[in-house]
Amino acid sequence: MLHATLPAISPETIQSLFALAFGFAVAGTCASGFRLARNHFPSFRLLETGPVPARFAAVPLLIFSAPFIIMRNTLRGVRIERRRFEFVMIATVLAGFWSLMSGTFFLMTLRAAGLLA
Repeated sequence: MLHATLPAISPETIQSLFALAFGFAVAGTCASGFRLARNHFPSFRLLETGPVPARFAAVPLLIFSAPFIIMRNTLRGVRIERRRFEFVMIATVLAGFWSLMSGTFFLMTLRAAGLLA
């Protein structure tokens, strides 16, 4: 009797890992593009300062660059404030989940536009 070999990683897992990586890449690209235009990284304080139209304009940027902002703030907090491991773990899981959702959105958009098979 021949036994079929199962793949080590399921296609759904590979797709999720790709979406996670794509989400972090999009977050980094958005944050770097903002820094190129404004000479500083975006932060969640964009929602608190400036005229109301500028605050609303910052929402899409913050939605897609949030994983980058969360991880940057977390890593800076570890170095400067000596944050505890539990806080860093929770922030990393939050940034990873946000990146997964963001990457899934972008991949679904690319598929709907016919740019991705």
